[in-house]
Amino acid sequence: MFQVTSRVAIATIALILAIGTIAGPTANAAGTTGSFAVLAGTAVTCTTSTINGDVGIYPGTAFTNTGCTINGTVHQGDGVAKQASQAFLAEYAAVAATPCTQLVTGSAFTGVALSYSPGVICFNAGATFTDITLTLNGPATGIWIFKIGTSGTGALTATNSSVVMAGAGNPCNVTWWTAEAATITDSQAGTPHPWVGTILAGTSITLTGAPSDPLTFAGDAFAKTAVTMTDTNLTGCQGSTGHGNGNGKAKCN
Repeated sequence: MFQVTSRVAIATIALILAIGTIAGPTANAAGTTGSFAVLAGTAVTCTTSTINGDVGIYPGTAFTNTGCTINGTVHQGDGVAKQASQAFLAEYAAVAATPCTQLVTGSAFTGVALSYSPGVICFNAGATFTDITLTLNGPATGIWIFKIGTSGTGALTATNSSVVMAGAGNPCNVTWWTAEAATITDSQAGTPHPWVGTILAGTSITLTGAPSDPLTFAGDAFAKTAVTMTDTNLTGCQGSTGHGNGNGKAKCN
């Protein structure tokens, strides 16, 4: 059964209580939208991709499917999509209010290896990753929240870059909050780059892979405006079709 309201309240309260009381996040910020893997405010455009989980659009209704496989239900402007949209907006606001535990200086990173321990990692403006590997090293209970644009503006842009879970970390305990858009691109054929974590975008999300090597995405894609996917295989954390690691979570190592 799709239940949103109580989980929204619990997740929101947990995140608000974290402010000023402890040094890190206490809840997975992607856990309140039921079975949805992709959720947009205006439109979803899917081209030669696979989505394991439900798709929702609200208050818009536009859904364009060109050669995609949807292992879930598409909700276009209906009451279920509305409920999920309200849950997403509550999550987005709660994560925005969560205090930072790690501050990152700089906004452009190219050809380097980055490693982050669990916490709330904040970028004041945008964050651009090019040809890099981000290693998230922590226990199964570890939670990573990346906040991009804490000054009020800023987008996430990743090109030919990967997020790798080390230790026992769970990709569904990773959240990417952006003040503006999120764009993940894997354009190098023959060199697949996995990305993990739920994206909560202030505007749009664009996920693009190479035709011969689709972008592999373990997580959810929630945007206030549009979600556009091309050559992307996305397995949602709350996928309702049995995909994942047996506990309702996407699996990616």
